Amino acid sequence: MNTVMWLLEDVGRVCEEYQRRVFRNLPCKLIQCDEIWSFCYAKEKNVPDEFRGKSGYGDVWTWIAIDADTKLVPSWRVGRRDAWTAQNFMNDLASRLANRVQLTTDGHRLYLQAVEGAFGIDVDYAMLVKLYGSDQREGEVRYSPPDFVSCRSISLVGNPNPHHVSTSFAERQNLTMRMKMRRFTRLTNAFSKKLDNHKAAIALHYMHYNLCRIHQSLRVTPAMEAGVSDHVWSIGEIVDLLA
Repeated sequence: MNTVMWLLEDVGRVCEEYQRRVFRNLPCKLIQCDEIWSFCYAKEKNVPDEFRGKSGYGDVWTWIAIDADTKLVPSWRVGRRDAWTAQNFMNDLASRLANRVQLTTDGHRLYLQAVEGAFGIDVDYAMLVKLYGSDQREGEVRYSPPDFVSCRSISLVGNPNPHHVSTSFAERQNLTMRMKMRRFTRLTNAFSKKLDNHKAAIALHYMHYNLCRIHQSLRVTPAMEAGVSDHVWSIGEIVDLLA
């Protein structure tokens, strides 16, 4: 078991390095961003005092960006839901884009400074703020999300097209992560025990999603649609990156 875990960690590391090296000068036009929650070792409230506040213990957030046209995930960051991680995530995303893009995020306030720091005024940026109800009855639907009430878009920088202000693809990508990676499944004991393994699993997931898995609506992989790959990758090719 240890040998397999070490192999997966090594493969995940080279997958992350490959995507960070190859995904450059991307011709994206519509970018959506979101965050997805998970945890390592223990949930935040159950982390022992000696580990509290240390990296790799408690809540772990994965920040993701997706191109609405090609469905490529050009950038992601694993860390806390804080200003430092938000800024690093946006800086990385901006460094990969060849053109001015329209960017949509949810209403999380940390995006405001992060987008300004990474893009300045060279972006058409809007927030999609969703409002949810809080009238759940006691003892019922404990693990269900609150009812969606309404949403409103807020244009913040440039001139974003209101017809393309959406985070639907980013939210659907988060669902794909929960379905494809057991460690993201809620209410199980399959959570990550080590942050390095967690990061490796995410990098391997995106390697398969971007380069191996044919998207149903595109009939090619997202990487092929974005012009960064000319064929559907096999699992063997991923493993060969270790050579």
